[in-house]
Amino acid sequence: MSAYRVGLIGNGIQASLTPAMHMAEGKAQGLSYRYELLDLDGIEGGAERLPELIADCERDGFAGLNVTHPCKQSAISFVDDLSEEASVLGAINTIVFRDGRRFGHNTDWWGFAASFRRGLMDADLGCVVQLGAGGAGAATAFAILRSGAGALIIFDRDQSRAEALAETMRRYFPAAIVQAGVDLGASMAEASGLIHATPTGMTKYPGLPLDPDMLRPAQWVAEIVYFPLITELLAQARSRGCRTLDGGGMAVFQAVKAFHLFTNVEPDPERMQRHFAELTGDGEGRQLTSGMMG
Repeated sequence: MSAYRVGLIGNGIQASLTPAMHMAEGKAQGLSYRYELLDLDGIEGGAERLPELIADCERDGFAGLNVTHPCKQSAISFVDDLSEEASVLGAINTIVFRDGRRFGHNTDWWGFAASFRRGLMDADLGCVVQLGAGGAGAATAFAILRSGAGALIIFDRDQSRAEALAETMRRYFPAAIVQAGVDLGASMAEASGLIHATPTGMTKYPGLPLDPDMLRPAQWVAEIVYFPLITELLAQARSRGCRTLDGGGMAVFQAVKAFHLFTNVEPDPERMQRHFAELTGDGEGRQLTSGMMG
């Protein structure tokens, strides 16, 4: 039986569903699969210990690590090779130890793209508004542009951050129109869809990221928050007739990709989704349609 030991490094990660998803899939695949939490909240020195923790895990024979807030950007300094997408996004959430080298990947963008492809098939990508330009926003922006969005308008409380992300995305997707937004109401009036990539709506950050009266029935709304699975934004969108995508699919698919990177074994996405539904109490048994991710 092949044995794998992996872990997750980040702050406040005790409630993460990632370990349970990985270990359940490992068991189903006949693997000895151990997934450990390295919660920086309980480690003296916190995030400053990141390089030491990575080195310790590599030395102890880990197959790899997931990394989440606040380490996704700083961890880049401690890997030998970056995937193309991780280099573009300036953030990693997965480190693979192989042949004496450390490989940094970003599976967040892939998770959102796969979830979107399944959950909002044939959605109009003519003009997309995105709320949030942080690490999660970078992943969703890359994903929706890779999926063929014609225009992307990015809003963030920090205008300079929105402008920086727009500039980065323009370099890699020159055929698309990518801008930092200045008038949310006007942009929503023209938008075919909305991506929400901020923490607003999480259990500990309740509320709405925009006036729900900006939503129109013809629009779709994609969320990355999955605690709760149906945020206030999604509830408002559904009540107005919008097609919606919850954050569960992104959480599942980033784990699907990371599992494959760690093991070179092809996971069963539908099985991982069913397990995620059990963990979240989602009794609808839906097909694959993120807290936030990690």
